[in-house]
Amino acid sequence: MAAEDTSVSGVSGRYATALFELARDQKVVDEVKADLEKFEAMLNESADLRRLVRSPVFAADAQSKAVLAKAGIAGISANFLKVLTANRRLFAVVDVIRAYRALVARFKGEVTADVTVAETLSDKNLDALKVALKSVTGKDVALNVKVDPAIIGGLVVKLGSRMVDGSLRTKLNSIKHAMKEAG
Repeated sequence: MAAEDTSVSGVSGRYATALFELARDQKVVDEVKADLEKFEAMLNESADLRRLVRSPVFAADAQSKAVLAKAGIAGISANFLKVLTANRRLFAVVDVIRAYRALVARFKGEVTADVTVAETLSDKNLDALKVALKSVTGKDVALNVKVDPAIIGGLVVKLGSRMVDGSLRTKLNSIKHAMKEAG
């Protein structure tokens, strides 16, 4: 199953697949996904936590205690993070979360779109984007939204092998390039 999709291969794919199969068997796929997303949000907010997770300098038990104490995660998700830590694979947790998300999406018949925006989208705009993408794909679309002010405005959507770049930065670069050729 994991070999079919390059997004769930390698070490992170194996861990994500094991976690997904366990969560599916215990009928807690969504709960585990929520726990992992909560942990990912904590990583995004804390440079100290990111350093702790990525650094091989910290002992596994110190990583485990710090991670689980901060996260407030229990059950399968907590045990999974303990296994990652004990096996010295906590540095790969972001890739494991991404792979787990892909497995859940495939299980639910969803497709995932990576969306880059200049500033955080409102819930109304996110819903409109999901509806627009669903009309194109015919499937429910899960969004991985990344905020990157460097695109100035607009958005970049990557859905499978297709990418639509509607960013203001790209449009400005096109105009600049056209003006250079004309001049």
